[in-house]
Amino acid sequence: MSEERGIRAEGVTKRYGHTKALDNVSLTFEPGKIHALLGRNGAGKSTLLGIASNRLFPTEGRVLVDGEPVTENPSALAKVYALGPCDLYPDTWRVDKLYQKLAAFYEGFNPHTALSIAEQFGLETDVTVDALSTGYRTVYRLAIALATTDDYLLLDEPVLGLDANARELFYQLLLEDYLEKQRTIIVATHLIEEVASLVEQVTVIDHGHVLLQASAEELRASGYSVSGRAEDVDAYCEGREVLGVDELAGLKVAYLRGTFDAVAANERLTFAPMNLQKLFVKLTERNN
Repeated sequence: MSEERGIRAEGVTKRYGHTKALDNVSLTFEPGKIHALLGRNGAGKSTLLGIASNRLFPTEGRVLVDGEPVTENPSALAKVYALGPCDLYPDTWRVDKLYQKLAAFYEGFNPHTALSIAEQFGLETDVTVDALSTGYRTVYRLAIALATTDDYLLLDEPVLGLDANARELFYQLLLEDYLEKQRTIIVATHLIEEVASLVEQVTVIDHGHVLLQASAEELRASGYSVSGRAEDVDAYCEGREVLGVDELAGLKVAYLRGTFDAVAANERLTFAPMNLQKLFVKLTERNN
């Protein structure tokens, strides 16, 4: 058996007719970390996670889990739990009964843990799934994901329909899950700043291509913003790598890759660290 660990995509392409959702994607999600998979709608996030969980088949290439191809491979699939955009279970079942039945299908799944998590969100579990609101339907599914013990947890837009308080509770429970189980977690989301404090690795994809993959710490240190009067900002930015700019009424904010230059700065300029949200926005704007 291979000693390689982690999830690795090798030359993965996925076509839907003439459209390429993924185009020769190669990347690695290192084990034992929380990863953010970032991309705009249609970037290929869901497709990549679908292939990694055997819900979709690649047109070309392959995804490996701990060195084993995941496609139609029970031993690799047994290590992965994926929460996708669609329900996999009958929506006429009561939530509490559904949790009990799932224990027979998922090794290590704890229905009592799922019930406890659901109750923390205020979900009444003695109702059928089809009676749940969008937010509570998300809660019932998140409770399943967090009650599993699989080595790899793939979460595709996991906070759909949740209000701010529920999202905060979910991130707290996700961190507790990670610290307890030390498993690999991949969160595909567009709510970047909400997960920024949790994630260790960031992957950005756009139009089916990988734009970058780096540690969150490296990305935060890779750029900064400079703001002030347009002419002062333009003078500072000359000869530097500018990711993008925002302008309003004679004031300008520029977002740069590289290291802050104290020698070129002046008292009329204001500098700030780059945040992941702004980096993502400017990178994907530039790629369109």
